[in-house]
Amino acid sequence: MEKKISPKKLNQILKKYKGEEGVLIPILQETQAVYGYLPPSLLEYMSEELHISLSRIYGIVTFYTQFRLKPWGRNIIKVCHGTACHVSGAEEISRALSDELKIEEGETTSDLKFTLMSVRCVGCCSLAPVMMINEKTYGRLTPQSARKVVKSDEW
Repeated sequence: MEKKISPKKLNQILKKYKGEEGVLIPILQETQAVYGYLPPSLLEYMSEELHISLSRIYGIVTFYTQFRLKPWGRNIIKVCHGTACHVSGAEEISRALSDELKIEEGETTSDLKFTLMSVRCVGCCSLAPVMMINEKTYGRLTPQSARKVVKSDEW
């Protein structure tokens, strides 16, 4: 169950765009930047305040991959599944991380420490298989070394 989130900051965003046409996407972007994601209670509030159907808002939020309906972890793990990484064992890396963190791809750990994602290419093919945690790249991974990285005290 979602905890109650105050719309105070959302009201400031809505006030900024009051009377303008075609501003739903910028409002959603700013709201996500402030709250870290788009909580359902705020989307409902936004729907009422803007007189836009909730289904239209959800249609936009679920169409564009930039929007999140759940909070992300403080550390974003991106496992590369581009061609070089795929043939070098990216699936095994993803499975090991999923097992270690007890989450599936696209999910976030309950302590909000990690979000696990699969990406198409990070541009480090010579280091395949590769993962990035935030902006740091880890290459030539094995399932064991990937587990070791996420278990380190660095996070």
